Amino acid sequence: MGIDPRNITIAAVHAHQALDSRGNPTVEATVELSNGIRAYSLVPSGASTGSYEALELRDGDNSRFGAKGVLKAAGNVNDVISPHLIGMSPLDQSTIDQTMIDLDGTPDKSNLGANGILAVSMAIARAASLAINPLEGELWSYLSNGNDVSLPVPMFNILNGGRHASNSADIQEFMVMPVGVDTFSQSLRAGAEIYQALRSILEADGHGLNVGDEGGFAPTLASNRDAIEIVLKAINKAGYSAGEDVFLALDVAASELFSSDTNQYDLAREGRSLSAGELIDLYDSWSKEYPIISIEDGLDEDDWSGWTLLRQRLGGRVQLVGDDLLVTNINRIKKGIGLGSATSVLLKPNQIGTLTETFNALTMAREAGWGAVMSHRSGETEDTTIADLSVAWDIGQIKTGAPARSERVAKYNRLLRIEASLAENATYSGSKAFDYLSNF
Repeated sequence: MGIDPRNITIAAVHAHQALDSRGNPTVEATVELSNGIRAYSLVPSGASTGSYEALELRDGDNSRFGAKGVLKAAGNVNDVISPHLIGMSPLDQSTIDQTMIDLDGTPDKSNLGANGILAVSMAIARAASLAINPLEGELWSYLSNGNDVSLPVPMFNILNGGRHASNSADIQEFMVMPVGVDTFSQSLRAGAEIYQALRSILEADGHGLNVGDEGGFAPTLASNRDAIEIVLKAINKAGYSAGEDVFLALDVAASELFSSDTNQYDLAREGRSLSAGELIDLYDSWSKEYPIISIEDGLDEDDWSGWTLLRQRLGGRVQLVGDDLLVTNINRIKKGIGLGSATSVLLKPNQIGTLTETFNALTMAREAGWGAVMSHRSGETEDTTIADLSVAWDIGQIKTGAPARSERVAKYNRLLRIEASLAENATYSGSKAFDYLSNF
């Protein structure tokens, strides 16, 4: 007879420096339990980051990794966090996360570093799932706590621009969403086939086949409209129907385009600058002309009034996702709800620093009738925690890049395994993920 999970405690917590998909340092944490179980977790890192995100602690030592080392963050785990967690139950996630928040003592986790704190938070959850079921340790099952689960609609970022690519489009991500298929495995097939169709179109047109940080192609195009048009060609070439099987989604990352000096959004590829109102007009026309179902970060992270206008114009028919605007932070989400400034929240655990706070952000958004999207970062790792979270919390949508590069594909393959384990009980979110839009 095995040990009662309630009697298992944390025996050791350790962190060290590892590498992310851009070859930059990141934090990996290991948690060992009193029964010998070990669990690991790696944290990602963003390139296009919101000003209000929790702090990713870097060493600032120019002699190592271009000042991007994370020995300080790892050391804080080993020297500060670890002694306080040893002896605690791994099943008490919220208390553990709150303990680390209190130890840090700052609003943005700038003392200990959100990267170190999150690595521990995720590793604790993995260890707890193994304590409950040592043979399988299904994280999604443990975190679902018996509630409904579903496989998310993937948002495949097949064409990269902005900060995620060089000399490509202004808009950061051009994505395809296989909303109209029946299963997650079918959606993954659609995304992979469209990605390969795009490759063949770009090659035939004489474009380079370089890819951006998230695996999407990064061609040099004359305009952002050209990028939309070429993605539509790829959907058609792959044998799918745009607006029925597959829809488009954009991550504009507008804070990267905004100039505080001119109060304008600079579309450098097109040689023009637009006011917030003019940019909203552009989105409005695009969403009427093309099957665009989601726009993320359509305006600057501080343009609350502009976001409210954007929702008034497009909110009933297009998902408006707040990333830099909301940064997975309940205080900013609460403000956004009060102002009517979005319809959906992007969930990035490393923006806030713990799984508990990420879940609290999701809960607040849901109580307001909003949607949600679980998301990776541009600097990723082989860690698949976000795939499990998207299922466990029935989030309905996931961003984890193109169906290319192992740090992205790892999440898709993890979702395939979860789908197989659920067998006849597997539910694909599909259009259900967007039913809430009628409320706006």
